[in-house]
Amino acid sequence: MVPPEPGSAIISVMFLKENLRASDLLGMTLAFAGTYLLVNFAPNITQTISARTVQYYFVGWQFLIYVILEILIFCILLYFHKRKGMKHIVILLTLVALLASLTVISVKAVSGMITFSVTDKTQLTYPIFYIMFIIMIASCVFQVKLLNQATKLYNTAAVVPVNHVFFTTSAIIAGIIFYQEFLGAAFLTVFIYLFGCFLSFLGVFLVTRNREKEHLPQSYIDFGNVPGKQMLDKIQPDSNGLSYGTLPDGSDSTKNPSGEKKEV
Repeated sequence: MVPPEPGSAIISVMFLKENLRASDLLGMTLAFAGTYLLVNFAPNITQTISARTVQYYFVGWQFLIYVILEILIFCILLYFHKRKGMKHIVILLTLVALLASLTVISVKAVSGMITFSVTDKTQLTYPIFYIMFIIMIASCVFQVKLLNQATKLYNTAAVVPVNHVFFTTSAIIAGIIFYQEFLGAAFLTVFIYLFGCFLSFLGVFLVTRNREKEHLPQSYIDFGNVPGKQMLDKIQPDSNGLSYGTLPDGSDSTKNPSGEKKEV
């Protein structure tokens, strides 16, 4: 899976005619290289996910400890976010990442049980299926809500790379703990997989670095010099009024040669 930001950079260069920076080329190269390593060195465990398998993992001590810690961290961050009014991007996206870990676990469990129902025996009669389905829907809804808050408060060029790093990290940790994906894997395989994650994170950071500074809005509009006309150099847009803008001295009128005021 290719990280979203390098793909957006390619689209912006091809269709929006944006400048392609050297850091963009390096970032996209690192992101694609990291994705290649992630795909080829991902844990290759072909296990059938039945309701009994999910129940076994769900009550395992590893997952129980992980869920308790995650709920504790989530409640602390939510307290600072709601009660103390702290809206830092790290707090918001950490909340998103904690919910994303539950989303990854529940989506894989629900899809696995549906697949097992089609190929073998129905799993829809087990309560664990509906528990996982509710967790999947609830975590997705609150995850989107918090992510929308982050995009309203911060530039997308800052939200996307941080969210990509946090989301991927939480998904990997959740898969390792709940499904024990790297159980019995060689050390070199795990190392290359984690190195691929690092390359992907670094590539996304390089693509988004200083990207928001290129699209800063202009405070003034320069009309230049018009022959035969006496004009101000700059007019400041007025976002509150119905007119296009106001003059720098605050007046909305000028005088004609006869001395009468004329509305601009």
